[in-house]
Amino acid sequence: METIKNYFFADMSVMLGRSMRHVLRSMDTIITVTIMPIAMMLLFVYVLGGAIQSGTDNYVDYLLPGILLIAIANSVGYVSYRLFNDVQRGIFERFNSMPIARSAAIWGHIMTSLVSNLISLTVIIIVALIMGFRSPAGILSWLAVAGILALFTLALAWIAAIAGLSAKSVDGATAIAYPIHFLPLISSAFVPTATMPGPVRAFAENQPVTSIVETIRALLSNQPVGNEIWVALAWCIGIILVAYIIAMRVYKKQA
Repeated sequence: METIKNYFFADMSVMLGRSMRHVLRSMDTIITVTIMPIAMMLLFVYVLGGAIQSGTDNYVDYLLPGILLIAIANSVGYVSYRLFNDVQRGIFERFNSMPIARSAAIWGHIMTSLVSNLISLTVIIIVALIMGFRSPAGILSWLAVAGILALFTLALAWIAAIAGLSAKSVDGATAIAYPIHFLPLISSAFVPTATMPGPVRAFAENQPVTSIVETIRALLSNQPVGNEIWVALAWCIGIILVAYIIAMRVYKKQA
């Protein structure tokens, strides 16, 4: 059993390296996942921030959690796109004919999403600090934020895996990204939900991004998180479990 585990992690690390090279060579990916969220943060803070009543003196402190989630959401289409390409090129069939762990190929893509998003989120936080973001949070709170962001990344990556493995065209593979992009926009990421019309407010307050944003915001401001953290964790873990089961079933049919 220990030998099998060692082989799996070794094979997955090779697949991770392969997929990360594709990411680092793709300027489009870097622009969409890192530069666009930074541009959006600059726009909202320096152009629109003065007109938005967020209830805080420093709007970048309020805005940052939502920008981090948008950066993760922007990466979804690339996960499904890379998986779709591997399916169409018969890469999985080639890997399965070799003495490597069968699931290592798909896990390589999932871990690539986790690692690449960690890099992009770090860059975004550094830019936010330059813009005036400040947090009284301690190391445990920051670790909790990192954990929640990792769970959110995994949840979206496994959803993207379903699309990438089952799509019949490139457009079909990347289409999953469009509805996900709207979730941070219709949430408390940019403005308090209390300012929204009734039906929009009801949706915003009962979708996963709002609970995740509110949890991260409370952790970074060193405020009590209340029940929001449990709601956020339930959303993330529930999505991961369901999406993982579906994705692996589709993968086994493809591979």
